Amino acid sequence: MSNQFNEKNISGFERVSNTITTYSGSTPVFITAVSLIILWIITGPVFHFSNTWLLIANTGTSIITFLMVFLIQKAQNKESIAVQLKLNELIAANNQASNRLLNIQDLSEEQLNTLYEHYRTLVELTQKAKSNTKSHSVEDAIEVTKQEIKEDLKRDKS
Repeated sequence: MSNQFNEKNISGFERVSNTITTYSGSTPVFITAVSLIILWIITGPVFHFSNTWLLIANTGTSIITFLMVFLIQKAQNKESIAVQLKLNELIAANNQASNRLLNIQDLSEEQLNTLYEHYRTLVELTQKAKSNTKSHSVEDAIEVTKQEIKEDLKRDKS
């Protein structure tokens, strides 16, 4: 059975960007960068700390920074999508998880804050109850937890 996600289907740009992303955070690349800076500083007196000497470092770092910003953003976007897909798979596979959380990244900030408040309320209520494992949605969990708190209070009064 052929795998649709194998290396043959990855474009040349994708391979190059993955390679650069992987190696740019490695120890050898960091040591090379530090070595280049030290070499540049050592050559300062040779070039009498001229404007050209300064321009070489400024231009080099500006170009590398400019390109790395886009490369880092591409890697971050890819990683974010991969994490979202993994979380979606876990949510879809769990019968007790709320399916409303699938593709939650597409919600507005206001909608996310509203959902956050629901979960914060749930946490506060859960801390008062003995257990809260038999729910499917946030609303169900809040109702179950409120019911458990009522039952706990009745038992405590008895």
